[in-house]
Amino acid sequence: MLADFISLIYPRLCVGCGQALLRHEPSVCTICRYSLPRTRFHGDPENPVNKLFWGKVAIERATAGYHFRKGSKVQRLIHQLKYKDRPEVGRTLGLFLGEDLKKDAHFSTVDLVIPVPLHPRKKRKRGYNQSDFIAEGMADGLGIVSENQLLYRAIANTSQTRKGHYERWQNVASIFKINEKKAVDHKHFLLVDDVVTTGSTLESCAATLLSLPDCKVSIATLAVTD
Repeated sequence: MLADFISLIYPRLCVGCGQALLRHEPSVCTICRYSLPRTRFHGDPENPVNKLFWGKVAIERATAGYHFRKGSKVQRLIHQLKYKDRPEVGRTLGLFLGEDLKKDAHFSTVDLVIPVPLHPRKKRKRGYNQSDFIAEGMADGLGIVSENQLLYRAIANTSQTRKGHYERWQNVASIFKINEKKAVDHKHFLLVDDVVTTGSTLESCAATLLSLPDCKVSIATLAVTD
Protein backbone atom coordinates (compact mmCIF):
# COMPACT_ATOMS: atom_id res chain seq x y z
CA MET A 1 0.00 0.00 0.00
CA LEU A 2 2.85 2.38 0.82
CA ALA A 3 4.48 1.66 -2.52
CA ASP A 4 1.19 2.32 -4.32
CA PHE A 5 0.75 5.61 -2.44
CA ILE A 6 4.28 6.75 -3.28
CA SER A 7 3.78 5.83 -6.93
CA LEU A 8 0.77 8.15 -7.06
CA ILE A 9 2.91 11.09 -5.92
CA TYR A 10 6.15 10.11 -7.66
CA PRO A 11 5.14 7.79 -10.51
CA ARG A 12 7.77 5.62 -12.15
CA LEU A 13 7.99 6.68 -15.78
CA CYS A 14 9.01 4.75 -18.86
CA VAL A 15 12.38 5.95 -20.14
CA GLY A 16 11.20 5.44 -23.70
CA CYS A 17 7.88 7.30 -23.78
CA GLY A 18 7.50 9.02 -20.40
CA GLN A 19 4.24 7.26 -19.51
CA ALA A 20 3.66 5.84 -16.03
CA LEU A 21 4.91 2.30 -15.58
CA LEU A 22 2.75 -0.50 -14.23
CA ARG A 23 3.99 -2.26 -11.10
CA HIS A 24 5.37 -5.28 -12.99
CA GLU A 25 7.10 -3.19 -15.68
CA PRO A 26 10.81 -2.35 -15.36
CA SER A 27 12.23 0.94 -16.71
CA VAL A 28 10.71 0.40 -20.16
CA CYS A 29 6.97 -0.12 -20.61
CA THR A 30 5.43 -3.05 -22.46
CA ILE A 31 4.23 -0.85 -25.33
CA CYS A 32 7.73 0.51 -25.90
CA ARG A 33 9.25 -2.96 -25.61
CA TYR A 34 7.20 -4.31 -28.49
CA SER A 35 7.36 -1.16 -30.62
CA LEU A 36 11.18 -0.97 -30.70
CA PRO A 37 12.59 -1.79 -34.16
CA ARG A 38 13.83 -5.36 -33.70
CA THR A 39 16.38 -6.69 -36.18
CA ARG A 40 15.33 -10.37 -36.02
CA PHE A 41 18.92 -11.26 -36.94
CA HIS A 42 19.45 -14.00 -34.34
CA GLY A 43 18.76 -17.07 -36.48
CA ASP A 44 20.38 -15.72 -39.65
CA PRO A 45 24.09 -16.61 -40.03
CA GLU A 46 24.37 -14.10 -42.91
CA ASN A 47 22.96 -11.15 -41.00
CA PRO A 48 24.80 -7.79 -41.32
CA VAL A 49 26.28 -7.94 -37.81
CA ASN A 50 27.70 -11.41 -38.38
CA LYS A 51 29.25 -10.23 -41.65
CA LEU A 52 31.20 -7.49 -39.82
CA PHE A 53 33.46 -10.19 -38.40
CA TRP A 54 33.90 -12.44 -41.44
CA GLY A 55 37.59 -12.97 -42.19
CA LYS A 56 38.65 -11.02 -39.09
CA VAL A 57 38.00 -13.17 -36.03
CA ALA A 58 36.59 -16.68 -35.68
CA ILE A 59 33.38 -16.03 -33.77
CA GLU A 60 30.46 -18.44 -33.73
CA ARG A 61 27.61 -16.00 -34.34
CA ALA A 62 26.88 -12.29 -33.95
CA THR A 63 23.61 -10.40 -33.66
CA ALA A 64 22.02 -7.19 -32.42
CA GLY A 65 18.62 -6.66 -30.87
CA TYR A 66 17.47 -3.38 -32.40
CA HIS A 67 18.15 -0.94 -35.22
CA PHE A 68 19.87 2.25 -34.03
CA ARG A 69 18.75 5.31 -35.99
CA LYS A 70 19.32 9.00 -35.30
CA GLY A 71 16.41 10.48 -33.36
CA SER A 72 14.85 7.09 -32.64
CA LYS A 73 13.56 5.72 -29.36
CA VAL A 74 16.47 3.26 -29.33
CA GLN A 75 18.92 6.15 -29.49
CA ARG A 76 17.09 7.87 -26.62
CA LEU A 77 17.20 4.76 -24.45
CA ILE A 78 20.90 4.16 -25.03
CA HIS A 79 21.68 7.84 -24.43
CA GLN A 80 19.86 7.63 -21.10
CA LEU A 81 21.80 4.46 -20.28
CA LYS A 82 25.25 5.87 -21.09
CA TYR A 83 25.07 9.54 -20.22
CA LYS A 84 22.10 10.18 -17.90
CA ASP A 85 22.91 7.81 -15.04
CA ARG A 86 20.23 5.28 -15.94
CA PRO A 87 22.09 1.95 -15.81
CA GLU A 88 18.84 0.12 -15.11
CA VAL A 89 17.92 0.73 -18.76
CA GLY A 90 20.82 -1.51 -19.75
CA ARG A 91 19.63 -4.28 -17.47
CA THR A 92 16.07 -4.02 -18.81
CA LEU A 93 17.01 -4.02 -22.51
CA GLY A 94 19.57 -6.74 -21.85
CA LEU A 95 16.85 -8.86 -20.22
CA PHE A 96 14.57 -8.41 -23.22
CA LEU A 97 17.35 -9.43 -25.60
CA GLY A 98 18.44 -12.35 -23.45
CA GLU A 99 14.90 -13.73 -23.42
CA ASP A 100 14.84 -13.54 -27.23
CA LEU A 101 18.26 -15.19 -27.58
CA LYS A 102 17.26 -18.08 -25.32
CA LYS A 103 14.74 -19.13 -27.99
CA ASP A 104 17.53 -19.53 -30.55
CA ALA A 105 19.29 -22.92 -30.67
CA HIS A 106 22.73 -21.37 -31.13
CA PHE A 107 22.65 -18.72 -28.42
CA SER A 108 21.00 -21.08 -25.93
CA THR A 109 24.35 -22.93 -25.68
CA VAL A 110 26.19 -19.92 -24.22
CA ASP A 111 27.85 -20.58 -20.84
CA LEU A 112 28.94 -17.13 -19.70
CA VAL A 113 28.10 -13.52 -20.61
CA ILE A 114 31.07 -11.14 -20.86
CA PRO A 115 30.64 -7.33 -21.07
CA VAL A 116 33.04 -5.21 -23.10
CA PRO A 117 35.13 -3.55 -20.37
CA LEU A 118 35.82 0.15 -19.83
CA HIS A 119 39.20 1.40 -18.73
CA PRO A 120 39.11 2.06 -14.94
CA ARG A 121 39.66 5.77 -15.46
CA LYS A 122 36.68 6.11 -17.79
CA LYS A 123 34.57 3.91 -15.52
CA ARG A 124 35.34 6.16 -12.54
CA LYS A 125 34.38 9.22 -14.57
CA ARG A 126 31.04 7.75 -15.73
CA GLY A 127 30.40 5.91 -12.47
CA TYR A 128 29.65 2.56 -14.09
CA ASN A 129 30.19 0.48 -17.21
CA GLN A 130 26.92 0.35 -19.12
CA SER A 131 27.89 -3.01 -20.63
CA ASP A 132 28.02 -4.56 -17.15
CA PHE A 133 24.31 -3.89 -16.74
CA ILE A 134 23.48 -5.08 -20.25
CA ALA A 135 25.37 -8.31 -19.51
CA GLU A 136 23.53 -8.82 -16.22
CA GLY A 137 20.18 -8.43 -17.97
CA MET A 138 21.14 -10.76 -20.81
CA ALA A 139 22.41 -13.36 -18.35
CA ASP A 140 19.09 -13.21 -16.47
CA GLY A 141 17.18 -13.64 -19.72
CA LEU A 142 19.34 -16.60 -20.73
CA GLY A 143 19.25 -18.17 -17.26
CA ILE A 144 23.04 -18.10 -16.83
CA VAL A 145 25.57 -15.73 -15.21
CA SER A 146 27.70 -12.78 -16.30
CA GLU A 147 31.37 -12.23 -15.47
CA ASN A 148 32.85 -8.73 -15.65
CA GLN A 149 36.28 -9.59 -14.22
CA LEU A 150 37.60 -12.05 -16.82
CA LEU A 151 38.38 -9.47 -19.49
CA TYR A 152 39.85 -6.06 -18.75
CA ARG A 153 41.00 -3.02 -20.71
CA ALA A 154 44.69 -2.43 -20.12
CA ILE A 155 45.03 0.76 -22.17
CA ALA A 156 42.76 3.81 -22.21
CA ASN A 157 42.28 4.36 -25.93
CA THR A 158 40.92 7.54 -27.48
CA SER A 159 37.31 8.00 -28.60
CA GLN A 160 36.11 5.94 -31.55
CA THR A 161 33.37 8.36 -32.60
CA ARG A 162 35.12 10.18 -35.47
CA LYS A 163 37.42 7.39 -36.65
CA GLY A 164 37.20 5.27 -39.79
CA HIS A 165 37.22 1.47 -39.67
CA TYR A 166 41.00 1.03 -39.95
CA GLU A 167 41.64 3.81 -37.40
CA ARG A 168 39.12 2.20 -35.05
CA TRP A 169 40.88 -1.17 -35.37
CA GLN A 170 44.30 0.41 -34.70
CA ASN A 171 42.80 2.19 -31.70
CA VAL A 172 41.70 -1.01 -29.96
CA ALA A 173 44.20 -3.65 -31.16
CA SER A 174 45.82 -5.46 -28.22
CA ILE A 175 44.33 -3.22 -25.53
CA PHE A 176 42.31 -6.01 -23.85
CA LYS A 177 43.81 -8.60 -21.51
CA ILE A 178 42.69 -11.73 -19.66
CA ASN A 179 42.60 -11.69 -15.86
CA GLU A 180 44.51 -14.89 -15.17
CA LYS A 181 42.82 -15.27 -11.78
CA LYS A 182 39.48 -15.64 -13.57
CA ALA A 183 40.70 -17.64 -16.58
CA VAL A 184 38.50 -20.54 -17.69
CA ASP A 185 38.46 -23.01 -20.57
CA HIS A 186 35.93 -25.05 -22.57
CA LYS A 187 33.38 -22.21 -22.47
CA HIS A 188 31.08 -20.58 -24.97
CA PHE A 189 31.21 -16.84 -24.20
CA LEU A 190 28.61 -14.27 -25.19
CA LEU A 191 30.40 -10.93 -25.60
CA VAL A 192 28.03 -7.98 -25.20
CA ASP A 193 28.05 -4.21 -25.75
CA ASP A 194 25.56 -1.42 -26.34
CA VAL A 195 25.92 -0.51 -30.04
CA VAL A 196 27.96 -2.06 -32.85
CA THR A 197 29.13 0.14 -35.73
CA THR A 198 32.28 -1.28 -37.36
CA GLY A 199 32.81 -4.01 -34.76
CA SER A 200 36.47 -3.11 -34.12
CA THR A 201 36.25 -3.09 -30.32
CA LEU A 202 34.28 -6.33 -30.25
CA GLU A 203 36.75 -7.90 -32.68
CA SER A 204 39.64 -7.11 -30.35
CA CYS A 205 37.76 -8.41 -27.30
CA ALA A 206 36.78 -11.62 -29.09
CA ALA A 207 40.36 -12.27 -30.24
CA THR A 208 41.54 -11.94 -26.63
CA LEU A 209 38.88 -14.33 -25.31
CA LEU A 210 39.73 -16.85 -28.02
CA SER A 211 43.25 -17.11 -26.59
CA LEU A 212 41.71 -19.20 -23.79
CA PRO A 213 41.85 -22.99 -24.34
CA ASP A 214 38.95 -24.55 -26.26
CA CYS A 215 36.72 -21.50 -25.94
CA LYS A 216 34.15 -20.12 -28.38
CA VAL A 217 32.80 -16.58 -28.68
CA SER A 218 29.47 -15.25 -29.89
CA ILE A 219 28.48 -11.59 -29.88
CA ALA A 220 25.25 -9.74 -29.08
CA THR A 221 24.74 -6.00 -28.84
CA LEU A 222 21.63 -4.06 -27.93
CA ALA A 223 21.65 -2.25 -31.28
CA VAL A 224 23.37 -1.88 -34.63
CA THR A 225 23.76 1.35 -36.57
CA ASP A 226 22.04 1.35 -39.96
